[in-house]
Amino acid sequence: MTDSPLLDVQGISKTFQVPKGPNGNDRLRALDRIDLTLRQGETLGLVGESGCGKSTLARTLMLLERPDQGTVRFGGVDPFALRKSELLRWRRRVQMVFQDPYASLNPRLTAAQIIAEPWHTHRDLFRTSRERAARVRELLHLVGLRPSDADRYPQEFSGGQRQRIGIARALALGPDVVICDEPVSALDLSVQAQVLNLLNELQQALSVSYLFISHDLSVVRHVADRVAVMYLGRIVETGTTDEVFENPRHPYTKALLSAAPTLRRADRERKQKILLKGELPSPLDPPSGCRFRTRCWQATELCANTPPPPTADPTTPGHTAECHHPLDTRVSAAR
Repeated sequence: MTDSPLLDVQGISKTFQVPKGPNGNDRLRALDRIDLTLRQGETLGLVGESGCGKSTLARTLMLLERPDQGTVRFGGVDPFALRKSELLRWRRRVQMVFQDPYASLNPRLTAAQIIAEPWHTHRDLFRTSRERAARVRELLHLVGLRPSDADRYPQEFSGGQRQRIGIARALALGPDVVICDEPVSALDLSVQAQVLNLLNELQQALSVSYLFISHDLSVVRHVADRVAVMYLGRIVETGTTDEVFENPRHPYTKALLSAAPTLRRADRERKQKILLKGELPSPLDPPSGCRFRTRCWQATELCANTPPPPTADPTTPGHTAECHHPLDTRVSAAR
């Protein structure tokens, strides 16, 4: 893993025009000044409730949405400024593994045809059918499938095997970044572990970077090097996985962690469950100041009037929370 960011996102926002809500507003701001970095060979976990903007961020990084403001740079290059052949070559660098392994594979194509499909667009990678067939066999082996599986159709595979085909397809172009959008949420628990271990093994072998989107905190803790927590279009806390899970600084992060199930009795007894008041505000009418303040037990008048700046943990560089009254869980634990 290198120190310089492979992906550097600075201040991107994205607004959609939608039917007017109860307040008459028809502008939904899905992303609001998002900052994000991802280094080579790193896994960044992106967590948050449904509707917080995780998938919109993924679509923006795939260039399926154009941000209204801010910059996105991959290896120092702004992909939104590229045109034609340059843009086509750049698209190899970022690929996606989708949530549903049943809906994301074409049932009319064999596994080999699904994996080779990106090469119909990027024709210069493998010029002959023999080269393509050899590479398909390599990718099937890489994701734990047999060469004989190449001629089978998606409906002949289990859910976990289908997701392995989806991973092989994502790796077919040799990407630098793979965006994993809830890649194991549709799978059984035992199969989830197999797929997560496969992703870890592939990262070690290929030095690929992952943006791992999930609402399952236990999964994120297993795979991520760093974590970014989203709430209503904002990233409210970032830090290493250990720091965020052991010493959450933002009240929302602490509430999320308190709601996560655990099998260890000692953890259950020590954990204080936090029940957030009120409903998740509408992104059509977000609260003023701090967006979390309407559900926060620490909110003050300052929170209502002024958006909080990122506040760094003085003991841990890189661990920041957008909160006027960040928690100090180390002190709480000592007491």
